[in-house]
Amino acid sequence: MTSADDALAVRDLVVRYGPKTAVADLSFRARAGRVTALVGPNGAGKTSTVESCVGLRRRAGGAVELLGTDVPASGVIDPRVRGRVGVMLQDGGLYPTARPLELVRHVAGLYPQADDPAELLDQLGIDPSTRTPIRRMSGGEQRRIACAAALVGRPSLAFLDEPTAGLDAVARRQFHALVRDRVQAGLSVVLTTHLMDDVERLADHVVVVARGRCVGQGSVAELTGDDESMTFTGPLHADTAALQAVLPAGTQITEDPPGHYRVSAAGDPMVLAAVAAWCAQHGVRTGDLTVGRRSLEDVVVELVGEL
Repeated sequence: MTSADDALAVRDLVVRYGPKTAVADLSFRARAGRVTALVGPNGAGKTSTVESCVGLRRRAGGAVELLGTDVPASGVIDPRVRGRVGVMLQDGGLYPTARPLELVRHVAGLYPQADDPAELLDQLGIDPSTRTPIRRMSGGEQRRIACAAALVGRPSLAFLDEPTAGLDAVARRQFHALVRDRVQAGLSVVLTTHLMDDVERLADHVVVVARGRCVGQGSVAELTGDDESMTFTGPLHADTAALQAVLPAGTQITEDPPGHYRVSAAGDPMVLAAVAAWCAQHGVRTGDLTVGRRSLEDVVVELVGEL
């Protein structure tokens, strides 16, 4: 099922909670030495997928191969494989009364080769000398400690579930730099996040999940495409017929969400002038007019909205 280039292969995965199906026939691959991002709305099945891949949740169907080894439906993974996998859960996984360095040192001691816990915490913006117990630290600080615990054992594959939730801009940049360095050194990453900036900065491959199914996948460039467009905000349900009449044939004007307009045309000076003129006639500030390719967030919303 896997190739030598796959760190993870998921085929027709099904996860149920009683009568509710959380993951329905989901299939994707995560290449070795790359970052694969799972994105989608709340309740899409991303966390259930991660928990099934690492043996924390029984699956109802399908197959999972982790670092070339089958993961049984029971979730009991070969210890030799488990020792090569780092996991950062969306919630939990930390001892609340422990101090950061104590916890990460304990985790490091479970692996034959581990990074220096103090150095890793420092890279993530946590003072290793702090005596503050984890339960008294902020949510963002706890996320950084969980990330350190997932990476300190030098895993071959790391699952990072919402790793930057609650992090400020500086801490997120520190996280991005650390992940890039680790991937360049050979780490494979499966990342789940709602923050498209994380995906655009880090991901080599993106899997869009909605209602437990894959609704699109590819690189960021493949998903966003090469077509440029113009966007602006304006009055609700404006009459764009006059604008449509002066634009090149085949140009589409859409309003989604209400008051947000997209013109599917490249930033040609004549087209830009026509759009700017229409905006001026309708009291739309030209500062709101942007030209460029669709954002990844736009693509994800479109794919999810098609269901």
